[in-house]
Amino acid sequence: QVQLQESGPGLVKPSQTLSLTCTVSGGSITTNYYYWSWIRQPPGKGLEWIGYIAYSGSTYYSPSLKSRASISRDTSKNQFTLQLSSVTPEDTAVYYCARDRRPYSNYPPSYDYWGQGTQVTVSS
Repeated sequence: QVQLQESGPGLVKPSQTLSLTCTVSGGSITTNYYYWSWIRQPPGKGLEWIGYIAYSGSTYYSPSLKSRASISRDTSKNQFTLQLSSVTPEDTAVYYCARDRRPYSNYPPSYDYWGQGTQVTVSS
């Protein structure tokens, strides 16, 4: 059974960098052919995909967040991390990490495991 757990500060000040870590257990983040995603849900809105880091270590981001988002990984800890720079109150959301088991990178996402989500509020 794969489990994902998000961790990080719940409150970030405007203009700072948001940093969240997803710790994965029950499966390796380097196993073919999984993609490890960050997704968020602002209050009263739908889910928004932020980006992923693939089993190979390659990354891909939403065009709307590409200039501010960065996803990296620590394979020794089986973790992957999201950094979102220059945050504003519009970045307030519940942030989720999830495993995407799409067979090829150009296929639609297919999430099979999710973390429980972590609330991040951007406020001074």
